[in-house]
Amino acid sequence: MMRTTCLSPAVHKMVCQLGFEIKDNIEIINIVDKDHQVCWDAICSKVYHACSGTGLDYAESVRQLGPLCEAVYLYFLSLPNEKFEEAFREYFHWTNNKELFLSVPTVLKSMDGTKISLLLMKMTSCLERALGDVYLTVGKDCPFLLRDLVASEELATIFGKSVMDVLRIFIGSPESLNLRNILWHGFASPHEIPPKYCSMLLLFTGGLGQILQANHCNSGTLLVHRPYFLFNSAEELQVFPDLDEEVLSLSEKLVEESKFVLANMIPYWKEAITAFKQLRYADCAILILPQLESGLRLIFTTVNNCPDRMLTAESNTLYTTFDEILAKHLNNSSDNKVPNALGEPAMEFLLDVLNHQEGPRVRDHLSHGEIKLCDFPRGIANDLLGFSIVLLYKYCNHNTGKEATILCPLIDALGSYRSRFHPVALLQKQVFQCMTSLQKWFLLPSPCVGHTSTTDRPDDMTDPGISLCAEITHVFSLLRHHRMSGFNNEEWDLQTDNTKTLSLVIRLILTLIIVDLHNISSKMPSEYQKYLKHLKFILQYAENVSTCTNQDKNQWDEAMQLTSKIIMKIRMFFEASNLNER
Repeated sequence: MMRTTCLSPAVHKMVCQLGFEIKDNIEIINIVDKDHQVCWDAICSKVYHACSGTGLDYAESVRQLGPLCEAVYLYFLSLPNEKFEEAFREYFHWTNNKELFLSVPTVLKSMDGTKISLLLMKMTSCLERALGDVYLTVGKDCPFLLRDLVASEELATIFGKSVMDVLRIFIGSPESLNLRNILWHGFASPHEIPPKYCSMLLLFTGGLGQILQANHCNSGTLLVHRPYFLFNSAEELQVFPDLDEEVLSLSEKLVEESKFVLANMIPYWKEAITAFKQLRYADCAILILPQLESGLRLIFTTVNNCPDRMLTAESNTLYTTFDEILAKHLNNSSDNKVPNALGEPAMEFLLDVLNHQEGPRVRDHLSHGEIKLCDFPRGIANDLLGFSIVLLYKYCNHNTGKEATILCPLIDALGSYRSRFHPVALLQKQVFQCMTSLQKWFLLPSPCVGHTSTTDRPDDMTDPGISLCAEITHVFSLLRHHRMSGFNNEEWDLQTDNTKTLSLVIRLILTLIIVDLHNISSKMPSEYQKYLKHLKFILQYAENVSTCTNQDKNQWDEAMQLTSKIIMKIRMFFEASNLNER
């Protein structure tokens, strides 16, 4: 599909035209003085407010700031790298990633639009994280959205409202240049981002550092950076085999031919593959994620017949992002056809990597600056690129047998993928871990005879234990008839000791969870509440027994009484269920 831009007319005008309409030549000394201090007054004077007095006039502000941005761009191009570092190094410490910002002039001088766009994505995410750290020096509960963060009273108190208004024009609103969002969501192609805006953002970052340095001298307030997010679940992915040179070379060919790739986005794809080859795994992920979103947006608009949603939305409409693309339903409540187009394994992979709370949520953490880029895991970059290569191949018209042979391990890996971070998948994992643990309970010693009890019953629990075992056996027999063909209660070693009986009950509860997981998919929504109530009873029992049997209380009689009651509830529930099915 040939497309020259994914920016809507209004957004394209804002980003690509307005800042070039005024041709004034601005002396850099009016913006950066001889001591390399940012002259905020000169910059803030170019910010215009709406006639109504509420909010900013983003369009006119961009027009007026255009010549200043050009002057700053030429200034950084002319400044030798060592002079730049000498003048600004200390003012980037507050970002917790000064080396990133010190590398900007070198990238600007390369004139490579793809590298400049990549740099802007890293700069905006890092700046967001650093601004959040500053926010937390005076406030609580840092805003999740960048636009809310830069519009906050807390940051205005520290930096000044006029300074934050300038920042909002570049990264703070859908009505602004909105550089962060149009890049991170895969709307802007490399040639559509003017390098002078990258230069201005660099100057702003240094200028904010100067303000913080002055504030620190006056107040002594120390900026503390939040720890980076760690991919503790990264090892649970590793879906695809390592991408070798043959696969990577083929992927470069597929990029040119696949309908999954928009023509104007090809440079991003090629740079992502190059980054992987060069072991720049964070760069690879940062480049691939927006292009995955762009390609999936193309599928979304095609299968759902809504071509207008390929473009950036206007300020009063939401963009079409991963959230909409992966949802079950469209805004009009009709079914989203993307899941059928991609297939269940691909959808489960995307939801695992991007959405599920217990998963790595790679795009969220990267785009909000929560990850130390130099430590980004190779495995996650490998999976993102491997998945993307399968989609490139899927949407190519002219596939050969040789290509299929080379990509067969990747295609098979995706085809057999099952969710690992969906709540049901996590529950299954926990059940397995509990079952494994219970196998070792026979090694545990029995509780001491002199345990604490609030009842007058004798300590000898043999008879009650036998009675409970009989009840449990009966429940197992009910389970065997409750869509659990092949279940054999003879496999369970019925014991009469206090702890052994409890072990058996816990096995029963775990089995019930398995049964419910098995049955709930075939139930009508009206029956969900019945199952939910049943499981809440079991949860309450587990919490109470945990309290009774801890080392502080050691109330085993009470635990057995609770156990007897829950067994009766379970028996009544399944007897009623069996009766209803007849």
